[in-house]
Amino acid sequence: MSPRYHATPPEAVTELVREAVYIDRYTFRIDRPADSDKLLDHPWVRSAYAADEYVPYWAQLWPAARMLAKVVVREKWEAYPQPVRVLEVGCGLGLAGIAGLARGLQVTFSDVDETALAFAAANARLNGFTEFQTRPLDFRCPPADVKYPVVIGSDLMYEERLVDPLVGLLRAVLAPGGVCLIADPDRTAARVFRWKLGEAGYEVTPQLVRAGEPGGGRTKGTLYRIRNATD
Repeated sequence: MSPRYHATPPEAVTELVREAVYIDRYTFRIDRPADSDKLLDHPWVRSAYAADEYVPYWAQLWPAARMLAKVVVREKWEAYPQPVRVLEVGCGLGLAGIAGLARGLQVTFSDVDETALAFAAANARLNGFTEFQTRPLDFRCPPADVKYPVVIGSDLMYEERLVDPLVGLLRAVLAPGGVCLIADPDRTAARVFRWKLGEAGYEVTPQLVRAGEPGGGRTKGTLYRIRNATD
């Protein structure tokens, strides 16, 4: 199977809104489509779903992305071998990767949608960062040419059909001795993901995480800290 990348038409994004995201002492500015639901009505989106069950979820700033950004900001990266190279999977608008850049990490943003990558890169520059990489990535067809000591992602198991490909992606891109940090808003498929990881020989440590939302609300979820048990 060959990778199937997507590129949400820029004309489908008719209006942008700039949101300030406050995490500890950091303030990140994120440009995003003003109405992600309206985007779903675009003929290209309907066609992409019919062809590949693809939905441009990247256009929304999800609670799990805020959870992951908080984890990235607070992680003791100084204890990791330096420099710390990070792959953000399904980066969407790029919040967690930008949090990594703020902590001095070497970040590669990846997503199946090239328009999402353009937004992540623009948001990184908006926050003052220019040293990063982007990479189209369909995790149903993981790359065989590169491994990363740190892999991060948020809300990746929104459907159970994505669990096996995600486990396969980690097998392909997570370096020996590496760590994967995945934040999830406690979706049902995450339980299957944890079980499949155990089957594949990974050690999984879950941790309760919360994220603040605009308007003062808070969302609860789980961080999965994943390591290869054979390392």
